[in-house]
Amino acid sequence: MNPARLHPTPLAGLTVIESGSVSDTRGRFSRIFCEDELSALQAGLHFPQVNLSETCQRGCVRGLHFQYPPAADAKLIRCLRGRVFDVAVDLRARSPTFLRWHAVELDALSSLQVFIPAGFAHGFQALSDDVQMLYLHTARWSRAHEGGLRYDDPSLDIAWPLPPVQVSARDATAALLDAQFAGLAP
Repeated sequence: MNPARLHPTPLAGLTVIESGSVSDTRGRFSRIFCEDELSALQAGLHFPQVNLSETCQRGCVRGLHFQYPPAADAKLIRCLRGRVFDVAVDLRARSPTFLRWHAVELDALSSLQVFIPAGFAHGFQALSDDVQMLYLHTARWSRAHEGGLRYDDPSLDIAWPLPPVQVSARDATAALLDAQFAGLAP
């Protein structure tokens, strides 16, 4: 099996991963995580929590979610079914790309994944009906540390490819960014 290939993005640490896979007449076998191959992303990369989300309707937006320190977590994201527009927003206080976003289209047929470092918000828009997403997290979820940004915050100006539909009450009422938001400390 070919090793994973790491593709940096314009946001430092945000990395698109092209996973190794093998196909034959039976189907396909893909490696989602290999500690040795992905150790360049973060020393001691460990995932104590794995989540699965399912989204029924095309156009639905989920996010933009993050965890405040000390529960901030990195994520490895993969689309298992359907197709999504996956977005990460840099919230790291001293980052040269603070409050910039980057998107990657993920789908079930490609071998692409996204590694999102701690200090980023994450969300996606379903580009097809019946989407399934796999999330590997470096920290356990903590209600006391959960945070969110509005998916339609004008200061972020995210270019969602479809008109957003079925946004949760939590995501629709998340705070807009203002001058008081100083970012997340490392």
